[in-house]
This record gives sequence, C-alpha cells and structure tokens, in this order.
Amino acid sequence: MSFISKDKIFSKKWFVSYSLITLGSFILAVGFVFFISPYKIVPGGVYGIAIVVHHLTAGLFSCCPNGIPIGLFGLILNIPLTIIGIKVLGPRFGIKTIIGFVLTSVFMDTLTYFVGEDPLHLGDEILLSCIFGGLLIGAGLGLIFKSKATSGGSDIIAMIVAKHTKLPLGQLMIYVDSAIVLIALIAFQDWKIPLYSWLVIYITGKVIDAVMEGVSYDKTLFIISDKYDEIRNKIITDLNRGGTIINGKGMYNGKEKNIIYTVVNRREVAMLEDFIHKIDPNAFITVSDAKEILGNGFKSLNEKAEEINN
Repeated sequence: MSFISKDKIFSKKWFVSYSLITLGSFILAVGFVFFISPYKIVPGGVYGIAIVVHHLTAGLFSCCPNGIPIGLFGLILNIPLTIIGIKVLGPRFGIKTIIGFVLTSVFMDTLTYFVGEDPLHLGDEILLSCIFGGLLIGAGLGLIFKSKATSGGSDIIAMIVAKHTKLPLGQLMIYVDSAIVLIALIAFQDWKIPLYSWLVIYITGKVIDAVMEGVSYDKTLFIISDKYDEIRNKIITDLNRGGTIINGKGMYNGKEKNIIYTVVNRREVAMLEDFIHKIDPNAFITVSDAKEILGNGFKSLNEKAEEINN
C-alpha cells in the first residue's frame, strides 16, 4: 500500500499519476461491464461481492430493477473498509486510492447505464469473457498500481489480517479472493462460476505483472563450457553484448570451471546456442526469462529511478 501522496499539485508527476488512475479505472470498469458482470463471474475483491449482490437483488427494488448497481455497492463497501484501514494500519490510503475506487465505481455504473447489462451478448462464450475480462482488469489495475495507488477493498482486509497473524500478505490476498469466489458458488449454485472466476484471477495477476514490470524479450544465460574463451569472444564481438565470467568448481569432480553469465534477447539466444553446439556439444546452458534488466546496454538505473519518482 502506498502512503499519503505528497505530489505537488499540477506538476508533471501529479498529472501523470492521476492520468494513470483515471485511465486504469476506466479500463477496469470496461472489463467488468462488458466481460465479467453479465456472466456472474466473480474475480474476488469488493466488486466480486458487488456482482453477487447485484444479481441476487435483481427484481427486488423498483428503483433498480436489474439489481443494486455494482459500482454503487462497491463504493459502499470501499468507504468503510478504507476508514477501518486508516484506523488500524495508519495513513497508508492516500487520496489516490480513494479517487481510484470512486472513479471505478462511477465508470462502472455510467457505462452500464449507456450500454446495458449485457452489451456484447456473448452467450455461452464464457471462456472468451474470462480471457478478455482478465486482460482488461489486469491492465486497469496495473496502471492504478503504477501510480502508487491501490484498489482498496479486499487488499485492506488482507493487510489487517496480516498485521495480526504475521501471515504473508500475498497469501492472504489469495485466501480473501478465494473466499469471495466461494460465496459466489453458494449464491449461484453453479460449479462453473468459481472455476471461471479463478481463471480470471490468474490472468489478471499475470497482466498486472506485465504492466508493472514491462514485457521483456531478454534472456539470462549461464554457460559452463571448456571453450568459454571462444564463447566469450562470440558474445562480445558478434553479439555486441557484455557479461561476467564467474569462477566455479564442479560439484562431482571438484574441477575448476569458468561460468559465463550474460543477458541477450531471444533471437540472440538461438544464435548463441547454435554456436556453442558446434564448438562444444557437451556445454551446459541455463536459459531463463529476465523480467527487468538495468545497467549498461539496457535501461539505465537513472531512467528506472525517474520512473519510480514519476
């Protein structure tokens, strides 16, 4: 959770932050209105509870024949949760978080008013709804998180429980969202709903990571080979990349080894693997995704610091 914002009003940093919150809230609302709510999918959070209440109250009130509006009920839940969070956890919920959930609620109910309860009429294409709903919700939340705001709601519940139990926050957030999904199972008596809902939660999490960390095609390589000098020349001369040679020792025979550590893009991985195969078929190579690379030849630490401060 971010602490109270001290951004100077109307500064570049202030403008970027609130633009991200506004855009993220709108994308989040689009995901719910077009792909999630019409099909009773409940991807955790206060809006998941609001979806359950919305469908259960359809036809009960003359003022809202389709059920209590999702945005309105989400707002009703978020306000007291935020107040409780401030009292229990301290001033961690700044104006950005409040504006974020207020905008999301307003966008949800406004969009529903103009496009209706089921604008796309996807019918039985629930899997399609899960995929695109998860993508949009994840993208919206990712933009909100980049502004150093939060989605409020179930995050606050998890943080309060974490404070008193010392359980990991990420684990508790999964428990809270899963409990909300199970509430949907009890309410709607349909086993498909929790299965689809957990799929949306998974997709949402992956998209949030992609938005927060960026999509990278870079790969990290550890190469152990007796021909390390030739491989080193290939990396420096042909690929124009750098790296580090680490002194190591074989676990089985205790023989001294030189380990090359380098980062290349995925096209260069294929070129390097082909070269190593030709000169040393017995080489040992480990390739893994590099989510973020900072330093010489990639994004500088200064650029990263500017992104964080903005």
